[in-house]
Amino acid sequence: MNRAVIKFSSEDCGICHKMSFYDQKVVEELGLQFIDVKMQDTSAYRKYRKILLAQYPDKEGMGWPTYLICDEPEGDNFKIIGEVKGGHPKGEFRNRLQAVLASTN
Repeated sequence: MNRAVIKFSSEDCGICHKMSFYDQKVVEELGLQFIDVKMQDTSAYRKYRKILLAQYPDKEGMGWPTYLICDEPEGDNFKIIGEVKGGHPKGEFRNRLQAVLASTN
């Protein structure tokens, strides 16, 4: 199974930028694939838009950044298993990801 964390962020979001210093490292330490999708990157956004819109049909309630934890993100049978929204210190971010992963076992 291919499990990934997809980060939806914006180039002009300060919190998104701050999180980028450690978010990918934390995700990979947990054995997950990290996919970075900036809203300004049209091709990446187009590729993963269906996953974002499955969780937020009108983008209402999204955080900056929004991390969607997803199984099989490359296919049409993707499954969103949880999310982490907004900025968090490194340890808190890791704890929130681990809580989502624990809830799926």
